[in-house]
Amino acid sequence: MKLDNTDKKILEILQDDARITNLELANRIGISPPATLERVKRLEINGVIKKYVALVDPAKVSKGTFALVSVALMIHQIPSIDSFTKQINKLEEVLECYHITGSDDFMLKIAVENIEQYEKFILNKLTKIKGVSKVTTNIVLSTVKFNTKIHIE
Repeated sequence: MKLDNTDKKILEILQDDARITNLELANRIGISPPATLERVKRLEINGVIKKYVALVDPAKVSKGTFALVSVALMIHQIPSIDSFTKQINKLEEVLECYHITGSDDFMLKIAVENIEQYEKFILNKLTKIKGVSKVTTNIVLSTVKFNTKIHIE
């Protein structure tokens, strides 16, 4: 889907405030409310807008401890990769999972209540997944930058 300048403005605004009314959005981009709604629907249908969410403060819901975890698999073949990703998708502690290049195969972002909960996650869940050969953990001390907005040119 080719994005024009109006589509890009819509995406910039919605990334900052997805609760904006259609009327306010239309006023900010300078087109009619029906045309604005049509454009937003088209962006949704074409998968440019994947979903709308509320960003929760992790510390306020007792999930303020983050770990970035590299995982290496024993076998680097599609069945092993598929099996691992299927199991990872079942784990609520895993916020993000990336299949990566380099010496490891996956990078995970984990959110837990504390280090004790992380240890339980590692011992009882992650290392029990068939095919995992190595796990390397980096604990996040503080977040220097966090952004969900993708700049659109």
